[in-house]
Amino acid sequence: MSIQTASASVRKLAFIHTVSDLVSEFRALAKEHLPDWKPFAILDENLLRNTIERGSLSHLTKRRLATYVWSAVDAGADAIVVTCSTLGPAVDAIAPLCPVPLFRIDEGMAKAAVEHGNCIGVLATLSTTLVPTADLLRRQACEAGKNVVIDDVLVHGAFQFLADGNVEAHDAEIRRALEELSQKVDVIVFAQASMARAVQGMDHGLPVLTSPVLGIENVKRRLVAPKDQGGT
Repeated sequence: MSIQTASASVRKLAFIHTVSDLVSEFRALAKEHLPDWKPFAILDENLLRNTIERGSLSHLTKRRLATYVWSAVDAGADAIVVTCSTLGPAVDAIAPLCPVPLFRIDEGMAKAAVEHGNCIGVLATLSTTLVPTADLLRRQACEAGKNVVIDDVLVHGAFQFLADGNVEAHDAEIRRALEELSQKVDVIVFAQASMARAVQGMDHGLPVLTSPVLGIENVKRRLVAPKDQGGT
């Protein structure tokens, strides 16, 4: 009886991914920051691929993401995190209808960026991620009562290097763009979780924010917040 009760009390955290390499990374982050939660993953790389091919987030992709969200709920998820920043606007649209807390991974990063400065640089390797990230930053700045200037830069060719398995070239292009942008802004954010490892262990000279850790920390804060503050 005690074993069944303990099992029933375990809360489940679903991650919806569009990049396979991130599955293990977020499983480890959940274990570190939310040890009382049991993570599981849903992966569909075509959600991102179709958006890249189309050049924008389609209604079909939004509907397919909603299907995965409800599939996670049906699988017992007590909270859900979408780790693809490109899908951020779809997450915003789905969240009010979702019966459990639904998070976009870049929210924590955006909040931290607004706190760090008024001139924010954004680096992305996909054009489809630049607009959602900039929009999220402006929204967070508005909520914080701050005026910000956003300088966004697309690192051309980097994502294709990553897709081809040339991680070194991908990382080198990001570091080159980072060095140039760092001369103009107070803080830099990476628009995609897949970019984070490119600068691990580097001294940037200014805050460089990535979404995985900041995103999970934000999820943790909101999940443990008192119920009267809202969990979504």
